[in-house]
Amino acid sequence: MVEQKLRATLITGRTIDQGVGKEMGKGSKEYFDSSSICFIDESDLKKLGIKIRSNVRVTSKYGSVIVKAMKNQYGANPGIVFIPCGLWANAICGDETFGMGMPLFKGFPVEVEAAPNNVILTLDELLKEEYGK
Repeated sequence: MVEQKLRATLITGRTIDQGVGKEMGKGSKEYFDSSSICFIDESDLKKLGIKIRSNVRVTSKYGSVIVKAMKNQYGANPGIVFIPCGLWANAICGDETFGMGMPLFKGFPVEVEAAPNNVILTLDELLKEEYGK
């Protein structure tokens, strides 16, 4: 039976590909391709009936974003999803700092669901949606 949504814990962080893309410019295809993705455990992909490179919606209490599903390359980590640092991750991290001066970028709950009919917004489109500019 295919599940509709996966409850998971989000981790964000830097990747080599995201860093290379950033050096090429945040408006570059390389940055888009390396930052608008979500690494998901293979068993979780199967539970949701999601194919690699298909679009998914990741939702937290702070917001929702469409990203491309990728298989987690670093062993089995069911229930953990990873989005590289960038505006796509920031869209769902929120701005609460809990008195620490930095928002949470790791270890908070999200839901992941298939979103094959939704498009991944470009950096400019996401900025406009998030900030109205």
